[in-house]
Amino acid sequence: MSRLESMRRRLSAQIDGLNWAAEFVALLKGDVLELGLGNGRTYDHLRENLPDRRIWVIDRVLQPHPSCVPPQENFLQGEADDMLAKLSAKGAQMALAHYDFGFGDKEKDVAEGARLSPLIAPLMVPGGLVVSQQPLQGFEQISGPQTIDPERYLFYRAVG
Repeated sequence: MSRLESMRRRLSAQIDGLNWAAEFVALLKGDVLELGLGNGRTYDHLRENLPDRRIWVIDRVLQPHPSCVPPQENFLQGEADDMLAKLSAKGAQMALAHYDFGFGDKEKDVAEGARLSPLIAPLMVPGGLVVSQQPLQGFEQISGPQTIDPERYLFYRAVG
């Protein structure tokens, strides 16, 4: 598969997965967490589909498209460990988290997902949903939309 085809598959999975997730969490109370802002495309999609939710964003740098800059009070810049700890200290509770971190090295990506999982879990409301490109631990893996290859995007429900 060409890199262009792979990118199209990833973008389609993100769109379908986030749309499905927005419906899934409709009845849950809580905020939304975007882990990895990048250019801001998924953040923009989340704010369009969940306009009444506060969307927290964590990233090392703030470099999105100008139309996708989150409000300053919702953007936590720095290392994910520290920023997740800050959110926990604030008592933030998430109905939905989108895990979009990655180095592009599968081994490093899997290790980081495993390391950050225990910091994400306490932020989630019971039954909350985590949508992720990387495998995570400590959550109940569930099936997402049938349009998405289960190896392409992963869906987890917060236990507890």
